[in-house]
Amino acid sequence: MPQPSSPLTAGGRLRSLLAQDGLITAPGVFDGLSAHLVARTGFKAAYLSGAGVSVAGYGLPDIGLLTQTEMTDRARAVAAALDGIPLIADADTGYGAPMNVARTVREYERAGVAALHLEDQAFPKKCGHLPDKELLSAAEFTDKLDAALQARTDPDLVIIARTDARGPLGLTEAIKRAGRYAAAGADVIFVEAPQSAEEIERIAAEVGAPLMINMVQGGLTPDTAPDRLAELGYRIAIHPGALLAPYVLHGLDALGRLGGTMPEATPGPQGLFELVGLREWAAIGERYRDRSKDGA
Repeated sequence: MPQPSSPLTAGGRLRSLLAQDGLITAPGVFDGLSAHLVARTGFKAAYLSGAGVSVAGYGLPDIGLLTQTEMTDRARAVAAALDGIPLIADADTGYGAPMNVARTVREYERAGVAALHLEDQAFPKKCGHLPDKELLSAAEFTDKLDAALQARTDPDLVIIARTDARGPLGLTEAIKRAGRYAAAGADVIFVEAPQSAEEIERIAAEVGAPLMINMVQGGLTPDTAPDRLAELGYRIAIHPGALLAPYVLHGLDALGRLGGTMPEATPGPQGLFELVGLREWAAIGERYRDRSKDGA
């Protein structure tokens, strides 16, 4: 990771942290209150969770329903509340073709983020811990990554390349893509949803680039102690549900005490999204996917 050219920019502050030893723990934030809580409890970075913004900000499941404008607006509010603490932001697929990715990078940079990650899923994307994800080819994503790298005006803005290939194509292909994206110039690599401690170790051993890992409560990746992640060489660990999951659980408990009836939900991230309409939105998607297959 190159040294920052200016520690005064958001990206420069994050690069300064990355130049130090140890793991950067970034709790997930999704609004001004969650950002203030992270800032006031001494964390050095925060993570703008796409799932968190979808669920808590808009009452929607994380299946590609949010727009770039909605995410940028939330990034701007959260970055202001963090008041200088570097914000790592979820930019999903970049919200379109390479030219859309370029605009996303510029808007996120103006909003004050220190880093953003782009993923190689096809649109509409899904949460990385849901099944049945569809991918772009590695070549298509590399074009989008190049557009992102060329679009930043602050050279210290950290561009993170995420691959979701582990689920649909297996870990070997995910690691192959990770290496390709690192060679294309990504500052940090994010292999989403490894499914065992052995896979976490293999990624660390075989990907020759700074690494970010996603610790999702109830997700596919086993919870791993920060000391172990640091020992393996991971540089950033994001925890998107650190505040959102307790918010939901304690909220349901409080409503139950008032006489509310508890909804039935699947465990893990899918259950969270079901609370905000996953089944209904998925049914709409399936209806029109079936029509296109039939040629109707």
